[in-house]
Amino acid sequence: MDTTKDASFAYQAVYRYLVELIETANSEREQKLPSLRQLARRLNVSVSTTKYAYSLLEDEGRIYAKPKFGYFTKAMPAPLLNEGSPNLLDNVFSNARQPGMLALSSDAPAMLLSLENPLLMMERELARQYPRSHAPLYQPFGEPELRGALADRYTSSTLCYWQAEHVYIGSDLRSVLELSLSALNLDGTVALVESPCSWAILRQLQAAKIRVIEVPLGEDGRFNLPALNELLRREPIRLAVLSSTVNIPQGNLMPAQDKQQICRWLAERDVWLFENDSYGEFYFSANPSRYRDFADPEKLLVFSTFDKIIGSEAPYGYVLCRRHGPQLHRLFLERAFRLSPIRQKAIAKLFSSKRIDQHLMVLRAMLQDRMKRMQALLEEHGDGQLQVVAPQGGATFWLEARHSVDMRRVFERLLAQRIVIAPGEIFSQQGAWRHHVRLSYTLDWSKDIAQALKKLAQAISEES
Repeated sequence: MDTTKDASFAYQAVYRYLVELIETANSEREQKLPSLRQLARRLNVSVSTTKYAYSLLEDEGRIYAKPKFGYFTKAMPAPLLNEGSPNLLDNVFSNARQPGMLALSSDAPAMLLSLENPLLMMERELARQYPRSHAPLYQPFGEPELRGALADRYTSSTLCYWQAEHVYIGSDLRSVLELSLSALNLDGTVALVESPCSWAILRQLQAAKIRVIEVPLGEDGRFNLPALNELLRREPIRLAVLSSTVNIPQGNLMPAQDKQQICRWLAERDVWLFENDSYGEFYFSANPSRYRDFADPEKLLVFSTFDKIIGSEAPYGYVLCRRHGPQLHRLFLERAFRLSPIRQKAIAKLFSSKRIDQHLMVLRAMLQDRMKRMQALLEEHGDGQLQVVAPQGGATFWLEARHSVDMRRVFERLLAQRIVIAPGEIFSQQGAWRHHVRLSYTLDWSKDIAQALKKLAQAISEES
């Protein structure tokens, strides 16, 4: 197995073998693992290969070494189940990050295919071109190359255009949203959001003491337009936060004529439009329309992040806004983000070289393939407990139980079996969508997903 051709990949197979070995062991107490030589003989690989695989697991905190005794698994902590806790969102995400959990709750497209290796290779090349100085000059609004690349990417016409000076880059999405709301004097106002809505957006609006009005999306991904118009007329709404293409987490596309009408109403009432473009590239049909195609450019802010496309090595968030430049400049200067200049230059080269576009073509095809695989598994093993509607993009299914059931209780049942789902109510401040669940198809497909879905169906049946 460990030939010259395969040596660089052998450790990955050993790593996967060890992960399965650890997860099938009794997690309540530590277990001794095979020695380096035992494992090398068992899998027909070199000792250096097994040592590298063990080192990866040790770095992840899943195993530890006892001098002269070998490697041991770490006792798995019990799931952080806190029945009746108001912090359901915290329970979901803290448990999803525990070792040994099967997280059906994620929404990270780059899990299927990341650009982290090309990014790091490009960064190493750039590091040779830009020798590290003793006092690096951090650009307060982001590196000019990256700001220019984003401005070019978002420019589509003489009306819908951006300049580098309209682009601001921060450490993450939460930070740039916080600064944007403050710069535009929107703290403490009233915001309209599509519902279900991203939990990250809801939390940020809550932190800014903004009163949120949730407007439910129909099963077709559309608003009740007459009701929306009446709401805009009746309420002192200053801000609307809407998904650019695919409604997240629902996964449907709104028709262009609906978006055009909504933008017309927002402009008439001088309402800011915050377009969430975090999943804007993850659609399965022909290139769909965006709100920014129809919005008043002077009352438009577009926000997104790189990690959904590139991976966790690119966590930065960014906004594009043509208005209130002095306020945005002041707040970004005060925050003084210290972001890696070389990392930003490397991300810029991924855009300018069109590597991002090639990557997205492959990633969209992979997402659609995994979506169909998950749909087939849901129909085969879901026992008819969930209404399965294929999304038109994104990384998740938005599913409703066929019978009245509290998905929080289902979450708690599955947590005891080390399976994590995302109950629908975390996508609403008002606790709506209690009979819904978000399931990901960007997950570890080496696991027994079919068995996990059987357990999900059983838990729903027992609760209903």
